[in-house]
Amino acid sequence: MRTSTNICARRAARTALAVVALSLAVACTTNGDAEGRGGDGGGKPAPPKEATGSLEQIAAQADCEPNIQTDAAELRQANCTTGDGRYVLATFATDRGQREWINEAKNYGGTYLVGRKWVAVGDAEVLAALRGRLGGTVETASPHHQGSSGDDGGSEGDHSADH
Repeated sequence: MRTSTNICARRAARTALAVVALSLAVACTTNGDAEGRGGDGGGKPAPPKEATGSLEQIAAQADCEPNIQTDAAELRQANCTTGDGRYVLATFATDRGQREWINEAKNYGGTYLVGRKWVAVGDAEVLAALRGRLGGTVETASPHHQGSSGDDGGSEGDHSADH
């Protein structure tokens, strides 16, 4: 019986690479005017029913022509540009894979629009507008290890996902 340590290590490495790629993509985006859609009614707190489907289906609901960057069995990722701004859209094969990815990504900070088996990463204003089309929940995280050289330091025992 092979140990799951190698599988976990490979999954962690893939997750870290995806997080770095998303972080770089988001860091390179700019949004000069956030005066798009999403908040012009003032009294519309209820977003639409949460989007579901493939990466392409969710992107279509967001009026995005996805530029696919990662096309793997566990994770599909695309860069999107709409009138509201630029963001990265990722879909996951499993809920568990998504939650592991989000937990790892939050170490780098950022704002995430989270739906079932999908995540959008971008500026808060862009995600607020996107939420008006896709639904979902906005999650914000501060970087835990600013200026670190990539060493985890083993400080991940804080929050266990075993319910």
